[in-house]
Amino acid sequence: MSGLRILVPVKRVIDYAVKPRVNKSQTAIETAGVKHSMNPFDELSIEEAVRLRERKLPVSDILALSAGPAKAQDVLRTALAMGADRALHVDVATDKEGDLEPLAVAKLLAKVVKEEDRNVVILGKQSIDDDAHQTGQMLAGLLGWSQATQASKVEVEGEDKVTVVREVDGGTETLRLRVPVVITTDLRLNEPRYASLPNIMKAKKKPLVKKTLADYGIDVTRRFKTVKVVEPPPRQGGGKVEDVDGMIGRLKELGAL
Repeated sequence: MSGLRILVPVKRVIDYAVKPRVNKSQTAIETAGVKHSMNPFDELSIEEAVRLRERKLPVSDILALSAGPAKAQDVLRTALAMGADRALHVDVATDKEGDLEPLAVAKLLAKVVKEEDRNVVILGKQSIDDDAHQTGQMLAGLLGWSQATQASKVEVEGEDKVTVVREVDGGTETLRLRVPVVITTDLRLNEPRYASLPNIMKAKKKPLVKKTLADYGIDVTRRFKTVKVVEPPPRQGGGKVEDVDGMIGRLKELGAL
């Protein structure tokens, strides 16, 4: 198979518009009965993969992958409706074992890359539930591939040259890389499309393969334990001062000056 063979990992997370609540045991965020959706950064990744094809670039296949419970298939169907060609669901009992840690996810993706003969991986720079911001970099390290993180613009020349503009402190940085490559996406990259009803119906006929972690034989042993999760203290109300001298005096009282 020639051309760009893209893998796009997607994760089911608590919807970004929902205010997270700590569970009663203070060990995690409450997920039962809470609306979930695709991680926003992963939506950017699917959108960018589809746009590369729409630019008449040699994209031969777009594979969406999600590792999670059975309901993770919902976000895979969304990815298919947005334009992915097929999907792969790796079943993980997150209710018992918790989410996979970034290194475990990177190991899983590395296995899938080799089995599915991928040469481009586009994934969100982070998921909004744990904000780890590690998986893309770990994956590139495991594969020995070039990487470009926090992409705000992606351009492809032919089948093996990629130019990525990424945001850095104080401006942007432009990287030129050769395929194979790992790219992580940032918010300014694009505006994800809404899946239309006809495309949602078509997505039901697209292939979705189900596998388990045992099929890949990777070590997913947890390396850290969450001791306690607490909500931040409520913000204190502000105060008003009459003039600049009053503000300076108040700041001195608080020890800020």
